Amino acid sequence: MQHNQKFIVSHPPFWHDGSSINQRSYQTMLAALPAAVVGMLLYGMPAVGVLCLSVSSAIFWELLMNYATKRPVTIADGNAAVIGLLFGMLLPATMPWWAVIVGTLVAVVIGKHIFGGIGSNPFNPVAVSMAILSISWKNLFDFNEALAGYDFGFVMTYPLATLKSFGLEATGVYDITGMFFGLQAGGIGAGCGIALIIGGIYLIARGIIRWEIVVGFIAGIVGTAFLFYLFNPAQYASPLFHLFTGYTLIGAIFLATEDSSSPVNFIPMLIFGAGTGILTVLIRNIGAYIDGVILAILLMNALNPLLDKIRPKAIGKVM
Repeated sequence: MQHNQKFIVSHPPFWHDGSSINQRSYQTMLAALPAAVVGMLLYGMPAVGVLCLSVSSAIFWELLMNYATKRPVTIADGNAAVIGLLFGMLLPATMPWWAVIVGTLVAVVIGKHIFGGIGSNPFNPVAVSMAILSISWKNLFDFNEALAGYDFGFVMTYPLATLKSFGLEATGVYDITGMFFGLQAGGIGAGCGIALIIGGIYLIARGIIRWEIVVGFIAGIVGTAFLFYLFNPAQYASPLFHLFTGYTLIGAIFLATEDSSSPVNFIPMLIFGAGTGILTVLIRNIGAYIDGVILAILLMNALNPLLDKIRPKAIGKVM
């Protein structure tokens, strides 16, 4: 008597931890909320308008691409909202409405959907959009000019621009502790170090991001900045200055750790994070751009496929 059995084959992954895109997206937005709230309190209604427009337009472009490509509607998974929120947090509070809409268009359509949608993008969509906008309309990211009308009783200028234009002596007006608590000009949600760190700890504790990239990024920033500072303390800023200004912390926690464009193995993640931090300081100190975080992330995104080939030696013996 013949017994026929059906052999079922499925594609990986074969083990699932129960998490979902929805959960990851909403947890990421929750972690980013403290820094965004600080920015809204600091800059007022203009910041609220930029963040709301950024999130809503990103969702609109996502929905439009779903219909254009005849795919299921995916706005409920929250990924487009995350892109919009993080993009808005990097912008000055006075960013024109058309630039916000163009930025989210680039992030969602070019940075994400042109490569096949979520999970297929080799570059961080937010970083792609920021790079294109900052090259195309450089003056829009002149934080000193954009925030000239704000007066909060402290030095409301962009520290990295001050360092680049006037040298290290001009940065003496900044207090590192004040910068840590957000008393500096910059992106809406990128200035308050303590709020970003709290969000990062939350994401790591919940298993949404891995600590290796964050720690590697910070180590790369601090180590490289320290070497420059040790070589010439009269010319180069201290490691803490580089750590708490610009896009350093939001880049380390929310941008460099994006799933599709970062490694998945232990050693590659450390190299990826450290390389991003090292490139950031090199661009800031000897490059032409004021802040190197966005370009550094994109460069390391390009190296990601090579880095992920670094894997532990297989257990066993080749026969």
